[in-house]
Amino acid sequence: MQDDHFLKTIFSPTDFKESELALILPKFKQVKFEKKDFLLKEGKTENYYWFLESGFARSFVNDTNGSDITTNFYSSGEVVIDWSSFFLRNPTRENIQALTDCVCWALDFENFQQLFHSIETFREHGRRRLVSSYFALKNHSIAIIADQAKARYIQLLKDKPNIVRNVSLQHIATYLGITKYSLSRIRKEISL
Repeated sequence: MQDDHFLKTIFSPTDFKESELALILPKFKQVKFEKKDFLLKEGKTENYYWFLESGFARSFVNDTNGSDITTNFYSSGEVVIDWSSFFLRNPTRENIQALTDCVCWALDFENFQQLFHSIETFREHGRRRLVSSYFALKNHSIAIIADQAKARYIQLLKDKPNIVRNVSLQHIATYLGITKYSLSRIRKEISL
């Protein structure tokens, strides 16, 4: 039997009934990824709703020049997913890759659908995570257009300090829409 203590922190007994947890938790399977492994590759359909227990991951796309551009970062407790590919059942344009060794919990699409349609608390939990992810993506998209690079970096420091401490400057720079040299300059300014 796998240790599902982490999942019990995600699906808190204060939010879920014991009878619901007994139906939900066994549907998840623990999966380990090594650094640089892919959770999802461009052109594939997202089939798993992943919770990241430990480690760091990122999603990225390749621009028209073939450079990879980070679109999101993931750390412990977060859902790692391409939402549109998962729900619309279409091939993704993104890649999701482990930046460190990672431990994840996977729920496949069929089991997700069954739980989503049969347990209202699970449905509401998933809806809140989807909406939160949408708002974060929307805020980031607007910040790329409307905010100075320094302000975007400071916001990342505030929102995801573990990412800033544990992820390469190159990945952070592409996420912020700047070069790693600009990021180094901004970091130097902030530390003064």
